[in-house]
Amino acid sequence: MRLPFLLLALPLVAGAVRPLAAPAAPAARLAVARLQYDGGGDWYANPSSLPNLIAAIRQRTTLDVEPREVRVTLMDERLWEYPFLHLTGHGTIRLTDAEVARLREYLLRGGFLHADDNYGLDESFRREIRRVFPDRDLVDVPLRHPVYHIVYDLPQGLPKIHEHDGKPARGLGIFIGDRLAVYYSHESDLGNGWEDVGTYREDPQELHEQALRMGVNLFAYAVTSRPGA
Repeated sequence: MRLPFLLLALPLVAGAVRPLAAPAAPAARLAVARLQYDGGGDWYANPSSLPNLIAAIRQRTTLDVEPREVRVTLMDERLWEYPFLHLTGHGTIRLTDAEVARLREYLLRGGFLHADDNYGLDESFRREIRRVFPDRDLVDVPLRHPVYHIVYDLPQGLPKIHEHDGKPARGLGIFIGDRLAVYYSHESDLGNGWEDVGTYREDPQELHEQALRMGVNLFAYAVTSRPGA
């Protein structure tokens, strides 16, 4: 079922911060960008996840998102075109000093990063995002935040897809002003929930649906909260 989603009716989130010397961000391309990184992690994990998420966004909203994922590195000049950056993997991520500076600038200029711990990424992601924002903490995103209500109402917040360590799913974030700039899905494995039904036999259909709803909300929030959107 296609849900009504009128961009002009959505409240924009105020208070975003951008460097005074930074040029205006280029016009956004409505695409889901997967981040390629070094360090040993499998950035390419969950191959059917983003195609399924993109299909859901196209079918369930009026957002004319590009039909295929794009893949970028932090040093790619195309980075500025994409308001939504997805990072996942099971292993280690390690950024150079230049990449740390680039990611910080991308986020300060209105970009949005969704990091999804595919089990094993947690320690290195926390280390690297601390380098990006040594002055800002990862905090629990309140359940009243628009990211849980912008298209679908998710009163319980981030869905729990895989058990892993048996801990509850946590949606953590970094805010720039009032704008949520980084969303970290921890102890959830959201990307596994986006994959084709049947990929993981223990996952019921309803978890796939919950995961897709969360993903649609993430993308919708990212593109409508961007300064100048």
